[in-house]
Amino acid sequence: MLEVVGAPIDDALLSGWRARVERARATLGWQTPGLVARRHAQGASLALAAPCDQLFVATSINEWALCATLFAHDPKRWCALPEAYIAAALEDETEQAVLPSPSLEEAAALTRFGRLAALEARQNLRALLGAAAARGLQHVLDETKLTLGSGVGGRSYLLTDLPRTEAVPWKELHDIPTAIVTGSNGKTTTVRLLAACTRLHGWRTGYNCTDGVFIDDEIQVSGDYSGPAGARWVLREPRVAAAILETARGGILRRGVAVPRAQVAVITNISSDHFGEYGIYDLDALAEVKLAVAPVVVRDGLLVLNADDDRLLAKAADLAGRIGGLPPLGLFALNADHPKLRENRHRGAPACGVRDGRLCLGNRDGEHDLGAVAAMPLTVGGSATYNVANLAAAALAAAALGISPATIAAAFMKFGAQPADNPGRMMRFEIGGVKVLVDYAHNPDGLRGLLEVAEHLRRGAGRLGLLLGHAGNRQDADIDALARVAAEFNPNLIVVKENEAQLRGREPGEMPRMIRAALVRSGLPESALLMAESEVAAARCALDWARPGDVLALPIHSLQARSAVLEILGQQSPPPH
Repeated sequence: MLEVVGAPIDDALLSGWRARVERARATLGWQTPGLVARRHAQGASLALAAPCDQLFVATSINEWALCATLFAHDPKRWCALPEAYIAAALEDETEQAVLPSPSLEEAAALTRFGRLAALEARQNLRALLGAAAARGLQHVLDETKLTLGSGVGGRSYLLTDLPRTEAVPWKELHDIPTAIVTGSNGKTTTVRLLAACTRLHGWRTGYNCTDGVFIDDEIQVSGDYSGPAGARWVLREPRVAAAILETARGGILRRGVAVPRAQVAVITNISSDHFGEYGIYDLDALAEVKLAVAPVVVRDGLLVLNADDDRLLAKAADLAGRIGGLPPLGLFALNADHPKLRENRHRGAPACGVRDGRLCLGNRDGEHDLGAVAAMPLTVGGSATYNVANLAAAALAAAALGISPATIAAAFMKFGAQPADNPGRMMRFEIGGVKVLVDYAHNPDGLRGLLEVAEHLRRGAGRLGLLLGHAGNRQDADIDALARVAAEFNPNLIVVKENEAQLRGREPGEMPRMIRAALVRSGLPESALLMAESEVAAARCALDWARPGDVLALPIHSLQARSAVLEILGQQSPPPH
């Protein structure tokens, strides 16, 4: 995919760009379907599919097609483009001596792409993938390695040393139970819930999330691994018998869905977040990004969707028409008698929701009572409704992987009782009479959910303190929306913090100043607002301010800051007042 930002791409330019890509694909004989050109608020993007061993030449074709179209449209404006294109193309090539010179002229360019395609071609790779597909076998592929099968049933080969098809021990290879989890909020919690179910079922489980890659509770690597790199790591781990893969928006847009098949995919919800990146500017487009996981689900698998999210359901229906149908649907909602859930149960399809305070899972063999929602630690007495939704989604996914309702219920009654069960998400502490919540809330919906729990714990007494910060790549509208949610709860203190690990193009101090101004516009008094130069400093400030009976809501976003804050909480002695 090639993304253009800032250049004036009108319909004629976009059409010319697309036509050149189509002619190049036809010249090379590429039969792989898939070509999408779209304009958006700040420019345009064009994505094309290509054979798995032609991705570098596909990138070169995309760049050539754009540059040639711009130059043909306005040669005076783009007079420097031919020379710049040639220089960039030569810099990228490692085999310059055997290739024709780069050129925007079409016949010469197509000749050159033919040579590039021949150099990049790996017929042995295509043969292996064809053989795996014929056997219904998962594969994982990147720039250096191919894995056939997955987990305990996988075998990995360097692309520079691929075996002959007949030399692969096909009978030893198989897939492992695999679930994909995406959505705007609740991904990591749902991944961890599913992993708790699969472990209790007896499977050694690998999972990736925004905190890293894990095998059971053992961390393999720390950092945000909610994209393809994390998924590949899990699926290539020979000790793993089940895989739970967090699949975030950014990874999908940059690299696609990392795996070609999974038994289950979960979409937790769609909410405003990350607008303005990769041509995504509204909820409809974001829903389509998340639904990219749907075609990966096997025919007898399950796509788990949030029935309380009307937009998501509508977009899923649109997708079904475009791709020729969806896998079976499992629907969850806060109300077990939601009309869509009733429809699903009537069809014999899975559904999960709350009835009379109990989480009810319905599938082909009847309805199963998973227990009282308020008794499940993750719900904080039933007040964390977003975690009730995460539990319902995880129940559907776990059942689709073959885990019994009794095992699911047992996992749900334990998960979340200890802070280490779900690091960084709804972690609860009490220090000297001060209730402290550490969470990842990073958008308006997430913040509202956190503050609803804080209000439940406050019970109308004590004061409410809050940390508020944002990553630097958010738009002004995102900041205003976050400030409005904070103002709804009228906190007695807001420490506006610098997310120093997430400046993302902003100057230090720029984002906190913008957030403070938005809070004032939302009606909060300046006397309630303090500023902190880091996440850890903000947490210290809130802890110093708090007194018995108060509740602190501490959204902490970087792993390093969270570790430091948890250490402070572990060492904190009761306050003197």
